[in-house]
Amino acid sequence: AGVGKTVLATELIHSLTLKEKGLAVFAGIGERIREGNDLYLNLKRLAILDKVALYFGQMDKMPGVRSRVGFSAAAAARYLRDYSKKNVAVFIDNIFRYALAGMELATGLGKVPSELGYQPTLEKELSELEEMMNSNENGSITSFQAIYVPADDFTDPSVVAALPHLDVIIILSRQEAAKGNYPALDVLSSASSALDPDIVGERHYQVASEVKSHFQKYKELRHMISILGIEELSLEDRIIAKRAERLRRFLTQ
Repeated sequence: AGVGKTVLATELIHSLTLKEKGLAVFAGIGERIREGNDLYLNLKRLAILDKVALYFGQMDKMPGVRSRVGFSAAAAARYLRDYSKKNVAVFIDNIFRYALAGMELATGLGKVPSELGYQPTLEKELSELEEMMNSNENGSITSFQAIYVPADDFTDPSVVAALPHLDVIIILSRQEAAKGNYPALDVLSSASSALDPDIVGERHYQVASEVKSHFQKYKELRHMISILGIEELSLEDRIIAKRAERLRRFLTQ
């Protein structure tokens, strides 16, 4: 919460619809009405409202509405892909709220809950929504999904059920946000199946690997720096620390 998920999604919608000439569908599931209104006004200000379809089942709606709005957005994306013959980006904010709506429905129907009170059909329900967003000969559907991690616990069943469906996982860190680094990327925790020499090329892969290596070394040095100061490090460690700080600033806007 509060690390910039919705802001990052808005930036991506702007970049994809303007530069790639594609279409976007946004599904607001269980989020604040204010955020939906801000998104609408931002898209209107950027003059890309005609390229984006907006579907909202906000947090004041019944769980039945919140559990179905994602399917409405996915169905719209499939229609746009097949009849416009264009690539479509689907933004879901927030997929955790979809799981939560299913839990509320299951409780209301008197179903026996499984781990941490979630419905026993959690993985099946998530799969039904995720599998709707696919590609065919007409075009592709690429989905960007914000996942709220309850109590920052990545072992929560809703998070564990959602992550396997994603090719790329970008972790937005509360620690980075507290330092004023936006987007608040946690480079070491983030991962991508596309970071492969056969996909991005050898040079890009090597550079990305070295950047992660510098961040890993800097993470190990930070405790020592906080106690002794950077001057007490060896020359090689000082270079690594300075370079990691410059890389961190480079990755912010």
